[in-house]
Amino acid sequence: MSARTAPPFRADHVGSLLRPPELLQARADHKAGKIDDAALHAAEDAAIADVVKLQEDLGLQAITDGELRRGSWHMDFVYELDGVTRATDDMHIQFKNPAGVIEFTPAALSVDGKIGVSKTIFGDHFAYLQSVTTKGTPKLTIPSPSMVHYRGGRAAVSEDVYPDMAQFWEDLGTAYAEEVRRLYELGCRYLQFDDTSLAYLNDPNQRREMAEKGADPDHQHEIYISTINKALADKPADMTITTHMCRGNHQSSWVAEGGYDFVAEALFNDLHIDGYFMEWDDERSGGFEPLRLVPKGKTIVLGLITSKRPELESKDEIKRRIDEASKYIDLDQLCLSPQCGFASTEKGNALTIEQEAAKLRLVIDVADEVWGSD
Repeated sequence: MSARTAPPFRADHVGSLLRPPELLQARADHKAGKIDDAALHAAEDAAIADVVKLQEDLGLQAITDGELRRGSWHMDFVYELDGVTRATDDMHIQFKNPAGVIEFTPAALSVDGKIGVSKTIFGDHFAYLQSVTTKGTPKLTIPSPSMVHYRGGRAAVSEDVYPDMAQFWEDLGTAYAEEVRRLYELGCRYLQFDDTSLAYLNDPNQRREMAEKGADPDHQHEIYISTINKALADKPADMTITTHMCRGNHQSSWVAEGGYDFVAEALFNDLHIDGYFMEWDDERSGGFEPLRLVPKGKTIVLGLITSKRPELESKDEIKRRIDEASKYIDLDQLCLSPQCGFASTEKGNALTIEQEAAKLRLVIDVADEVWGSD
């Protein structure tokens, strides 16, 4: 079995990590006006240095900042795009878990100007991550272009600015291509587009909601894929860009259900991405059959270890599931990770930092036993 010296790695992870109590307290103090911006920034720096050391000590090759500077995995980025503003109303999203339903009301967005990138979004985040990473590959996660559209649909895009949505998609793809170029110049060689839409659209309930927003539910994923491809058109050969497809992750809860069958053909054969982080941690995710459509040269990172619950999976069960997946795709095209991040939003999932570390250690141990140490 060939070793992987370039990402995605045999043992990898999605990106977000639990915020330590000290950082959560600093955020609360900042919101209350007890500390200033500089003090909060210093607290973030210290927490990120610690979380980088945690990853390095575990032996991970992909090193993230845990998204510790963010309140949300995607909105902090999206609001920095030219032409996007925070809307006065909130979105209302129902997340589900075994105990029932929880309401999440993040701020909405409005596209009221031409989409663009006039500064490198999260450029300072990456620069600091790079400065404190002593081994491994710094990995930056940003939301996919799809996320600028998915929540609000056409209603969130000003018809005065974009009477023709084709121009919106063109500008959005161009803006992301510029972001990719800028991040590469900063030294970023491992970038991930996080995308809930490509997983959500497998769920008939989500497709119905998209139709209600004026989108074409049968082809919306193809528009998203085309826009991502525009963002990747000039990607340098030595830069790896992956995508993570999530069905929702907030306080150990989710939104969508269903296997990848609906989007699989276009996802694997039309999307010009290097690797796919995919969720397969429970029955909501469907089977591995769509992997039969993955062409040679693309890598699938199997998200078999849940980030939503603290209980540690058994090595034998994870290995059995890897064997099952390898019936549809060459084992050499597979890697392993948790199914999602541990804290897509600031509050994080219902685990301790010690339990999070045990999950990541399990990923490494199983990957070493299945593929050998890289």
